[in-house]
Amino acid sequence: MQPLPLSAQTRLLVVAPHPDDETLGCGVLIQQVLAAGGAVHLLLLTDGDNNPWPQRYIERRLHIGDSDRQRWGARRRGEAKHAIAHLGLPADALESLGWLDMDVTRHLRDNTAASVAMLQGIFSSFSPTLVCFPALEDSHPDHGAAHVLCRLALAGIHPAPLQWAYPVHSAGGLSEYPIRIDATPEQQQRKLQALAEHRSQMVLSGGRMRRLALSPERYMAADVSGDMRLPWRPPAILHRWLRVLVATPAGVRDWAWQDAPIMRNADGSYRLEWPSSQPSPHPGFVKLHLDWPSPWIFDHWGWHAL
Repeated sequence: MQPLPLSAQTRLLVVAPHPDDETLGCGVLIQQVLAAGGAVHLLLLTDGDNNPWPQRYIERRLHIGDSDRQRWGARRRGEAKHAIAHLGLPADALESLGWLDMDVTRHLRDNTAASVAMLQGIFSSFSPTLVCFPALEDSHPDHGAAHVLCRLALAGIHPAPLQWAYPVHSAGGLSEYPIRIDATPEQQQRKLQALAEHRSQMVLSGGRMRRLALSPERYMAADVSGDMRLPWRPPAILHRWLRVLVATPAGVRDWAWQDAPIMRNADGSYRLEWPSSQPSPHPGFVKLHLDWPSPWIFDHWGWHAL
């Protein structure tokens, strides 16, 4: 796939679940759109307030209460404003929804219509020609849920803008992201300067984040579909704790595994049986997850496009 020809008519809207995702995922693309005379708007879903280990390390505290998280979120939002200045964006190009960190899936599941309508309003107001948001396969739950929310919102906008997905957290191999954005030395330097402004995140993860920032930015067209076959074969011992979350333009359903409309194929794989009386699930997404608390924040199974 050839990169998008950038011009003064390009209107890029970047959706970032947390401060720093905008720089890691799209820092070079933002600069190139601005250099072509185009416009850029950044939508920040959360302030990254639920980020306890860097906060404990920097603030030398063990217990983190609500007020501590709010203060941390304000710090990270401020870091994002300083970061985007290095990319050429004014502070008012950043719009923050202020959702809680690690809570995007709940917005998708429990407040679907309002969350989708909110994104549609922002998209319609800015009128982007290109929207970039996290990859569905990203293992951070906020990233995968952000992808689903964006796809559902964009399904209600006609004509729809181009949609690109960017990887941050273990979102598949590079071959899955055929769109490559190469930086000039100056653009690369500005991206590193922007990344350095996210000081709260660089303290414990600086090496990993610099490696990501030094790699060419990769994207894939995000308007692809899958099929009703599920890519997972969870062990039977876990079935009693598993839940199946299905999101389509018609709404979101959350079943226990044993209650979900799932059939087992002869080869041991599973498929989702979609009732013929219901509208086709397009775009449609299914997530498999365990219904128990865990200190591990990343998804094990994650999302799959239907």
